[in-house]
Amino acid sequence: MVEALKVILNYLPLASMQKNINIQNKKARFLYEILDKYTAGIVLTGTEIKSIRNSKASIAESFCEFNDKGELFVINMNIEEYAYGNYYNHRPKAERKLLLNKKELKKLQKDVQAKGLAIVPLRLFINENGFAKVDIALAKGKKLFDKRETMKDRDNKRDLARIKKSFN
Repeated sequence: MVEALKVILNYLPLASMQKNINIQNKKARFLYEILDKYTAGIVLTGTEIKSIRNSKASIAESFCEFNDKGELFVINMNIEEYAYGNYYNHRPKAERKLLLNKKELKKLQKDVQAKGLAIVPLRLFINENGFAKVDIALAKGKKLFDKRETMKDRDNKRDLARIKKSFN
């Protein structure tokens, strides 16, 4: 009986972690040419992480900026208010601090200032330890003809997949 309870208790955390949170910024890959990627931690309050675990977040219009102290913040990221959070609830569009090494922060800041590049979040996810992480990218804005070329490539790949499927 005791061993059966231990087995059940061992599977409980796995059941709660089964829901895989993976919030993507699909626009970023279309609007920007990705040069370099980083994974950053994010500073959140209790109601913010609960909303993210319920998949109530969006990074579609968000971007990253440095403040005067050299800290990196994600701006315009929308995390909806937690349904059961009373007066402890958070502001949905608050600036949230990103956690990176000093070496990575200095390199990113230097590239943004010197080359005029942008930092955009690509993906918001929860890792295996239960921490919220953000994949950010150092990116360069695409020109209109690059966007058209991307659309052509996407259409050609879709047509090829249809043709291959019809032959199989």
